[in-house]
Amino acid sequence: MNKSLHKIFFWIGSVALFIAPTILSAQRASVRATIQPSEIMIGQQALINLQVITPKGKNIQIPVYEKEIVPGVEVLAMLKPDTTIENNVMTLNFKYVVTSFDSTLYNIPRMPVFDGTDTIFSNSFGLKVTSPVLKDSTRTYLEKLKNKETDSIDFNQLQLNDIKPIQKPPFVWTDYLWILWMILGVGLLAAIVLALIYFVLKKKRKGYFFTPPQVLPAHVRAIQALDKLKADKLGRQEGREKEFYTKIADILRIYLAERYGINALEMTSGEILNEIRKLSDADSVYENLKQILSVADLVKFAKYKPYPDENDLSIMNAYLFVNQTREPDPLPDKSESKKDRGEGDSDNG
Repeated sequence: MNKSLHKIFFWIGSVALFIAPTILSAQRASVRATIQPSEIMIGQQALINLQVITPKGKNIQIPVYEKEIVPGVEVLAMLKPDTTIENNVMTLNFKYVVTSFDSTLYNIPRMPVFDGTDTIFSNSFGLKVTSPVLKDSTRTYLEKLKNKETDSIDFNQLQLNDIKPIQKPPFVWTDYLWILWMILGVGLLAAIVLALIYFVLKKKRKGYFFTPPQVLPAHVRAIQALDKLKADKLGRQEGREKEFYTKIADILRIYLAERYGINALEMTSGEILNEIRKLSDADSVYENLKQILSVADLVKFAKYKPYPDENDLSIMNAYLFVNQTREPDPLPDKSESKKDRGEGDSDNG
C-alpha cells in the first residue's frame, strides 16, 4: 500500500514539474518583431511591427526612439498602437516607420519590452538597404570624377533620375481661403470708402449729414400750447382750476424765457411783471399779464375759486399777451424782391 502511494505522489510531482514552466510562461508576455519590407532602396520607408501578447491588465512599456533605432536606420514616426483582447489575452501591435540613406545590411537587435515585472526581448531581424543600379556609362563618368579627369558635373552623363517622379500636391480649398478673406476685406473697404464719399458729398450739398428738426418760433409754440389747453376745457371743469392756472402760467413763463432770455421759470410773479415793464411800454401788455399771474397766485396759494368767465378772460389775455410780444416776421430778402419785381416787369412788358 505504501509503494502504491509513493508511485502516485511521484507521478503527481512529475506532472507538476512538467506543467509549472508552461503555466509560468503563460503568465508572461511574449514579444515578436517583424519588418515589412525587409529590403528597401535608399530613402524608401519600412514598417517595424512590435507585437506583444500578454495577459489582460498588464502595463506594457515599449522602447521609444528619438532619432535612430541603430546607427544608419532613422525612426521617422511611431504610429498609434492596435489593441485586441480575446479570452483575457491582450495583443498589442506597435509600429515604427523607419528609413535609411546608407546602403548596407543592418542588424536590428532585440527590442526590450517591460511588462510591469520583467523585461522581455523580441527577436532580432535584418534590414537590407540597396542603392540604385548605375549604368556602365554612369560608372565610367563617376570614375572620371573620382580621378579628377573632369572638374564639371554633367547630370546628363550621370544619367541619375529621381526614385519617384515629382507629384503635384492635391488641391485643398482651405489653402486658398485667404483669397476669399482678401476679396471680402477689399469689398468691405470699398463699401466704407463709397459710403464716406456719399455722405461727404451730401453734407457739401446740404451742409449737414441729416435733416435737422424744424424749430418753431417761441410764440408759435406758445400759441399751440394755449390751443391744447383751451381744447382740454380745464377752465370749465369744477375742481381743476389749480391745474388750469398752473399750466397757463407755465406756458407764459417758458415763452418769456425763450422770447426775452430771462429766467422766468425761477422768478416770482412780481419780478416777472417788473421785467415786462422794462421790456414793453404798452400798458395793455403789462395789464394782460398781471391779470393772469394775479389770479394764478390766488388760485395756487389762497385757494381762490375763480368764475368760468374769469377763466375765459385769462386764456384770452394769454393769447393777447403772446401776440403783442411776439417777434416780428422777418423782412423779405432784397435780392428775391428785386428778382420778383424783375420778373413782374418782364411779364408786364
